[in-house]
Amino acid sequence: MSPKDPSMVRETEKSYNNSGLNKHSEEFSDNLRKNIETYSIIALFCLVAAILLIMFNQRLLSGCMIFAGASIGLIIVRKVSDLNKRFKESSDEFSSLSEKKDEVINDFSHKIREPLNNLVIIVDMMMKLNPSEKQKELLETFIASTDNMVTTVNELTMESAGNLSYEYRKAIRFNLLSTIQNTIELYNLKDQANIDFILDKKEFNSFDCYGDPIIIKQIFLDLFNTIENQASEKAIKVVINLKKTKETATSNIISLRIQTDQTIFPVNSKDSEQSLSMRLISSRNGTFNQESGKDFTILNILLPFAKPLPETKQKIASPKIEALIHKEKTHKDPKELKILLVEDNIINQKITLLTLKPFFNNIDTASNGKEALDKFGTSNYDLILMDIQMPVMSGLVASEKIRALESSTSTHVPIIAITANAMIGDKEKCMSAGIDDYISKPFQPQALIDKITKNI
Repeated sequence: MSPKDPSMVRETEKSYNNSGLNKHSEEFSDNLRKNIETYSIIALFCLVAAILLIMFNQRLLSGCMIFAGASIGLIIVRKVSDLNKRFKESSDEFSSLSEKKDEVINDFSHKIREPLNNLVIIVDMMMKLNPSEKQKELLETFIASTDNMVTTVNELTMESAGNLSYEYRKAIRFNLLSTIQNTIELYNLKDQANIDFILDKKEFNSFDCYGDPIIIKQIFLDLFNTIENQASEKAIKVVINLKKTKETATSNIISLRIQTDQTIFPVNSKDSEQSLSMRLISSRNGTFNQESGKDFTILNILLPFAKPLPETKQKIASPKIEALIHKEKTHKDPKELKILLVEDNIINQKITLLTLKPFFNNIDTASNGKEALDKFGTSNYDLILMDIQMPVMSGLVASEKIRALESSTSTHVPIIAITANAMIGDKEKCMSAGIDDYISKPFQPQALIDKITKNI
């Protein structure tokens, strides 16, 4: 082919154009993210300054700082919306880059949740300082702004969930019923969700599985979106039932029955191959059928699940740790509990401490997983609050090592993940590492206290 072949020239020009557009899109998104981070820090500074001014009875100045923080919060909401819009436009223009887009969304979600969580906690603290009526109105405006930001970030999570490409992931132990319940909770994060769910909760142990829970979440999220898109203006009721239909030495066949109180078509027989949920069901050697009548539709899905592997315990605990964890535990008052907070970001660490100090007196801190592991080996903690994404050693690795040290003993220190990793599948990764509970940023301070109380 001649170097002047027109088809080659067109392909070369198309490649250059796509490369230029892609570079421009990345630069635009990077600038937006940097602006959001900068505005978040400024808003955080305004709120901290307002707290100090209120303490010194400088109500006028504190009101000005609150107003400034609220105004910046509105700017942040606009910037986040612009970034969300840009992501959607990029998805239409560069469908081949969906995997990279998911990584960008994941990275953005993590970065924005950190400062956003600090804003939520500080505003909650300020509302408890008996502000004046005017200051209270400004704070409520700021709370509404942060709520809008949370909604936008959650919608990004939902968008990413639908675009995830199928890939091999490490098989983990998970509970199917719990995974579906968590998916419903995730779906309800949508603004103006239009589905009323009823999940038939039977014995959880009957549905312990081994495999990839992310695929299950993708299936149900896609079905929920399809159902809601076809539903009438009124809320639609969706009843989900699980039943074990067949059992072998290595697997279980689970029947999933999804019934709606409106006549809709979760599966279009003509386009079933185009449906993400149906393609994922087929990829897992599952089957499905659908029946409809007046004011109802039933979708029956059969899926095979591997039985969970038996847990083995290794005797690797050192004599020193053995002596510590075999000390007799007595019932303690919450203020007497000894808690280890593992968080690499100093600002996040201080704000979490401000949240916990009124309720708990004994709180140690660690800046990464290795430091947490060292402290676990020399102290006797009642509970560990573990960040996940940290330098030196991640929270997942540290949790696995802690569980390994406990494996030859009869004791168990509860671990709660406090993390900005809130994308689909992140919770299951935490559970697989031996973490007992999970709370994603941003969260209300009382939600964290409730989690701690539940696990001690």
